Amino acid sequence: MGDPHFPRKKYSSPRNPWRSDQLTQELYLVGTFGLRNKRELWKAQTKLSQIRKQARSMLAAPSEERVESEQLLHTSLQTRGIIHQEATIEDVLKLTIEDILERRLQTVVWRKGLATSPHQARQRIAHGHILIANRVVTVPGYTVTTQEEQTARLRDNSPLLRQTATEAPSS
Repeated sequence: MGDPHFPRKKYSSPRNPWRSDQLTQELYLVGTFGLRNKRELWKAQTKLSQIRKQARSMLAAPSEERVESEQLLHTSLQTRGIIHQEATIEDVLKLTIEDILERRLQTVVWRKGLATSPHQARQRIAHGHILIANRVVTVPGYTVTTQEEQTARLRDNSPLLRQTATEAPSS
């Protein structure tokens, strides 16, 4: 079963962490998406790796097994908003790390305009100012589904609403 004090790692770090091109790419992604550290980036890369591995194994499977598992994967990724309705298995193999990072709550809050930067979005989430479907979510790395994306908003009794309401008329 495993020790609850030592949970299993949810990421794998790079084989060679000191390559210059890899360092610049990681630094760019950490800054662009407002991640706290590279571990968050590695978690997203591991998720992407698992999705792509599943897609590759489907391509190698017999056609009877492939149809059912391909439909399950397609539905799962479409619900999470990672791929669009008409996507094929080749589109799944072409996914990038940015596609995964775009579905994080932190990025969704920033893109919806509830925060001016990804760092501010992270802070608002951590402080409990963001609601999704009438429940407070305080995890910036939460993966937002397409249905939940429309329900993301500021909490009704948040002091940020009063602050923006008083600033709006004077602007």
